[in-house]
Amino acid sequence: MSDHTYKLVEIVGSSPDGSDHAIRNAIAKAGETIKNIDWFEVVETRGHIENGKVGHFQVTLKVGFRVT
Repeated sequence: MSDHTYKLVEIVGSSPDGSDHAIRNAIAKAGETIKNIDWFEVVETRGHIENGKVGHFQVTLKVGFRVT
């Protein structure tokens, strides 16, 4: 691995279809404005309940991208 410097940001993705979709939604949206994303870490998983059922999954991510 070469010497790299990274910046970290924290984002939250959501989806009614599961935590995997929430992660993918968050990364896709972040990728629209953040370049050189190299990795992510799931920090927290939670959800929203509607009428006694899971309405949305919410996933907090730390996203690392290379500073060039």
